[in-house]
Amino acid sequence: MRRDALDLDRFYRSRQGEAARRMISRRLEALWPDVTGLDVIGLGFATPYLQPCKEKARRCVSLMPAGQGAVIQSDALSTAVLADETHLPFPDAMFDRVLLIHALEEADALNAILREVWRVLAPQGRIVIVTASRSGIWARIDSTPFGHGRPFSKGQLSQLLEGAMFEVSAWSRALYAPPWRWSTGERTSNFWESVGEKAWPGLGGVVLAEAIKRTAALTPRATGALRSKGLLEGRPVSALSPRQTRTYSSDR
Repeated sequence: MRRDALDLDRFYRSRQGEAARRMISRRLEALWPDVTGLDVIGLGFATPYLQPCKEKARRCVSLMPAGQGAVIQSDALSTAVLADETHLPFPDAMFDRVLLIHALEEADALNAILREVWRVLAPQGRIVIVTASRSGIWARIDSTPFGHGRPFSKGQLSQLLEGAMFEVSAWSRALYAPPWRWSTGERTSNFWESVGEKAWPGLGGVVLAEAIKRTAALTPRATGALRSKGLLEGRPVSALSPRQTRTYSSDR
């Protein structure tokens, strides 16, 4: 069962949530430094992370799962949608960029969600999945959204993306600061982030996977609903979306 959107909104209004947003956004901006003229959608609870896209992207949509509910803020995105994430209400190849955050950890039909993401993504479009990391401390503390549902390892995300006809192009981690109030001030969390990515590169609280839509086949492998048991690495290649061709580089 998904956490309620009000709980997620309350978290992002807290000191912990602001620190998480800041640290994860730094990684997202390294992966996608410029979305000018692109169509962007966030799935799960992505509104706090989509704000920087609002002024540059041609279209910016925040889709929240029906089982979670939605929170609309006056200073948030003007376009928010409440829908079934396994049946997205958009035409094929509509978006150039898709961000999934708080989208997979509490979902049942992982492959069904990614098949729909593949469908609405433009050829050679890019997605970024942000999930709680199995090796991070944030997944062990249930006072934050990252401590609910299933955390993922790089291997699990890689297998999931491969089965849905995506090619992983870059990896990153964030949230090296412990999820406690004393460690989430801006200066303290920045220190932890700087030290952690060098001293403990595998221990970030979240793992980020960027992937590109493969179009060698007409549809991704249909494996049915998967119920899981369960710094950047790699060099992104050029995106070839219908509206823009550009090579993106990331901070290393």
